[in-house]
Amino acid sequence: MDKLFTLLLLPDVVAGKRITDLIVESSVFAKIVLLVLVLFSVISWAILIYKYFEYRSSLSESESFLKEFRQRVSLEKSFSSLSRMKKSPMAVMYGAAFIELESLAGTKGKDGKIIIDDDSLDQLAEAIDRAGNNELMRLEKYTIFLATTANASPFLGLLGTVWGIMESFASIGVSGTATLAVVAPGIAEALIATVAGLAAAIPALIAYNYFVNKLRRVAGEVDNFKSELFSAIKKELNTVA
Repeated sequence: MDKLFTLLLLPDVVAGKRITDLIVESSVFAKIVLLVLVLFSVISWAILIYKYFEYRSSLSESESFLKEFRQRVSLEKSFSSLSRMKKSPMAVMYGAAFIELESLAGTKGKDGKIIIDDDSLDQLAEAIDRAGNNELMRLEKYTIFLATTANASPFLGLLGTVWGIMESFASIGVSGTATLAVVAPGIAEALIATVAGLAAAIPALIAYNYFVNKLRRVAGEVDNFKSELFSAIKKELNTVA
């Protein structure tokens, strides 16, 4: 009864052993499972921190970009200042549009506007689309690992749990008794694997859902800006069929 009371109130001590001791004395298979879970967790946290600052910078620069873009005098005069905001997907789209315009540039009319045909306009629209899609792919990069961690870690933890329980039954078979001292280490090893799996999965799941929501927001802004940029460019061009 005293040992059970200790187990319940002091979870870091099981059958006179600390959790670190149980991990050290656990089987090779259990250690491998725990190592994989720790690697998953470390990589997930690294991605989480990196993507958080990436999205924050992207959204902040996009907000500044849109404000300046909508207050522009002309696209050409604003290009040098707007194209410097490299972390904004919209700035990248803006730069891609100008690069494409330079390759498609035709003659200028009497009003000074570049004359461009409908086929060239289609190419320009495709260049803007490509730039926008590439930026969304860049922001989405690595988040799939968060989803993988969230889905796989609980099952790896369960695998470690089952293995620990199997070892507990094996210990009972060898000793011929089912006392707490015999069963507790194996059960504790199993529960450590369960906790490790959940500890890796829960933050990864929360982070993945958070970044998916942010990506949807950016995707919506990118789609809106595609039409806004294309319309702005058409106003500063003379088009011919």
